[in-house]
Amino acid sequence: MLEKLAVNAKVNLVYVETILKIIGIAYIAEFATQITKDAGQGALASKIELAGKIIILAMAIPILTVLIETIIKLIPS
Repeated sequence: MLEKLAVNAKVNLVYVETILKIIGIAYIAEFATQITKDAGQGALASKIELAGKIIILAMAIPILTVLIETIIKLIPS
């Protein structure tokens, strides 16, 4: 279903796949953070949360680059 929507919207499937991976990483990191907090390991939980954010940021760089390039193209010279 998402693939059909992406094709109809003329969006590159690489970006859709990347966004889905980012969502998955966010859920996994949040789940791991909550488990470690419940185990009384608050310091480890904060490290897991930070690692998840860094991974998400690294994966989002190509999408952010395309977004900025698109915005720059829309601005009249």
